[in-house]
Formats: sequence, C-alpha cells, structure tokens
Amino acid sequence: MNNKILEVKNITKIYKIYKSNFDRLKEVFSSKIYHREFVSNDDISFELYEGETLGIIGTNGAGKSTILKIIAGVISPTSGVVIKKGRVTALLELGTGFNNEISGYENIFLNGTLIGMTRQQCEEKVQDIIDFSELGSHIDEPIKTYSSGMKMRLAFSIALFSEPQILIVDEALSVGDAHFSAKCTKALAQRKKQNMSIIYVSHDLNSLKLLCDRLIMLNNGKLVEKGTPEEVINRYNFLIAKLNDNDDTLKINEQNSNSFGTFDIEIKKIYISKNGETLEDFETGDEVEINLEIYSKIDCEDLTIGIHIRDKYAQDIYGTNTFYQNVKLSLKADTSYICTYKMQLNIGVGKYTLGAALHTSDWHTELCYHWIDNAINFNIFGTKENMFIGLCRLEPTINFKKV
Repeated sequence: MNNKILEVKNITKIYKIYKSNFDRLKEVFSSKIYHREFVSNDDISFELYEGETLGIIGTNGAGKSTILKIIAGVISPTSGVVIKKGRVTALLELGTGFNNEISGYENIFLNGTLIGMTRQQCEEKVQDIIDFSELGSHIDEPIKTYSSGMKMRLAFSIALFSEPQILIVDEALSVGDAHFSAKCTKALAQRKKQNMSIIYVSHDLNSLKLLCDRLIMLNNGKLVEKGTPEEVINRYNFLIAKLNDNDDTLKINEQNSNSFGTFDIEIKKIYISKNGETLEDFETGDEVEINLEIYSKIDCEDLTIGIHIRDKYAQDIYGTNTFYQNVKLSLKADTSYICTYKMQLNIGVGKYTLGAALHTSDWHTELCYHWIDNAINFNIFGTKENMFIGLCRLEPTINFKKV
C-alpha cells in the first residue's frame, strides 16, 4: 500500500438552522436558543493513499458535498481534523473561481492562481488547457456566454493541468457530453498512473466501478459502508430499494451480503446450461439457457424477472427483464417455477458474473422480492468462427465492390 496522502479524522459538521435572521440576532444577545441543529457530517473518518482513487457514494443529502468542502478547505468542521500531505484541487460547484465578465483565456490565469498555480505554470500550461477543453475560439469570449458544459470543460481542464497531489471531482462529469466525459475518465485514469490521488463523487455507478479502487458510502451524514466498489454498490442498491420500503420488509441475506429483498418470492438456484448440460465454460456464440429456479410464498400478479451480466471489472455489459420483453407473469402461493432465458452468448473472451432480480415494474427500486449479485461465474474461453476484439460480437456483413 502506498503512503497516506490524506487523513480525515472524526469530522463532524453541525449547521445551526434559524427560522429568520432576526432569530439569529436575538440569540447573540440572549441566553435562549433560537436555532435547531442539522448534522451534515457525523464523526466521519477515512484515509486516501498516493495513486488511489476513492469514490464516495450516497443519496442526495447524505453529506457528500459537505465532507468534500471540508477537505478542500472551503468550510471548517465543527470538530475533527483533516491532515493533507499535498496540494488539493477541488471541482465542486460549477463555475466556482470564474469571473463571468472576463474571457475564458483570462479565467485560466485567474482560476489557476486561485487553486495554487504560479503565473509561470499558467503560462506553460495554458495551451494544453485550451486544447484539452476543446473550446477553440470560444476561449476568447466572456464566461457569461458559456453553457454549463463549456464551463465544466474549462474548469476540469484547469484542474487537471494544475497537477495537484489530490484532485476532488464532485459530479462535474455529469454536466458534459458523453464524448468529453469519456475523455475526462481516460485522463483521470492516466493521472492515477502518475500517482495522483483522486476523490471522486458520482451517481454514475459504472464510472465508479471503472475508476475507483475503494468506495465509501454515506447515509444521513454517517459513513455506513466501505470496501471494494462492487461490495459498496451492492449495499447502495439495497439502500435505494429500501427508500421505497414503507413497511420495512427488505432485509439482507445473512449468509450472502450480495443478496437482499423481502424474500416473499425467492431465487433458489441459478445455472447456465448448453444442450441440457450445466456448464461454466462456453465459446462465443454458444446457444445457452440461463435458468432461474424460483419459489413463491405469495400470490403475485405482476412479477418481473431480470438478469444482468457483468465483466471482470464489474461493468454491466448486458441486462434485461420480463417487463422489457413484454412477458406477463403471475404466480401462486407455495409454488415453484423455473424461468429460462434462451440466448446466444455473443460476448468476448473473458470472465463474467451473472446476477438476477425479482421485483415489480421495470426496476428493483419498486417492490424488490429478491436481488442477487454474483450469483454464478462463467467463462468465455474462445470462439468457433471469426475472431474479434472487445466485449460484443455484432456479426456485421461487409460489402465490397468496385466503383
């Protein structure tokens, strides 16, 4: 493990909420309390290592932005301490550190200075910043004429080329288009190899899996989970489902933390078969049957059965369910069923996991009976026909003719 570059120790942030400014004033000259307290961060501790990307996940209002502002030095904690062993650059609220009346070019020097760059460093990096931002001639126009996406491009480019030891990115990439977001993700991965440490906050679960070495999850101001991206995201999925669980019936399987639900309808077994034989190793293009053995304790008129396939990086490469396929399912109490998905495994060579879910409507955030990740592993070890690279076998036809 590399050296610690950041330590967050027992950080608590309490805001005083007043009904009016007059109440705030009265409290100054009185012993009476006129405020209520809101605990945004509650005794949070974690560390960041050199060259590591740490992701922070949580629902809106969980305390993510507050802890980032404390680390960046924008606000002070009520108690606790942050120990930083390198320069921190933070991408927080969009447009912070920009002067709307001057050009993008001039703002490179203004914003760069604010985040710790010298005039000489700004001059050396200004063309790299302009090129990366892809703003072209717009760089000479006032910031007030920029769209939110253009501001994000410039802010991210300045932060990236300021070469901090610690870079904080808070949902900034969600503002840009798909092309620039992918470009930023690639740039962050390259900087990570150069030993830059990153704290990354996003609701994009796939980007968290792709970029992060570890994740922590905040909920109601507390740090409630930490571990690998896959472990924490599984718990996050449970938290999201729990938000709609008015009767408090959702629970996590004690024997398998990747499994949660009400368990009124339960997946008893999952297996993949080819020609009637259960296997773990396949070739690209093999026709297989994905089988789910299900037991229902209740009558149900609107069950959805879904599957998802993930690669070795825990990236979702395919998923579908009976709702999307327009298959209507009704179940009787105390009855067993088997659901079979028949398909060709037109995916590339590699290791994969298969998960499944039982719920109502189109997604597990409605009523979730059973969600299970990493139910089984399987391998694609070769292809019978033409070779290809990547994840998906798309089977194009090629037409070539003389003009």
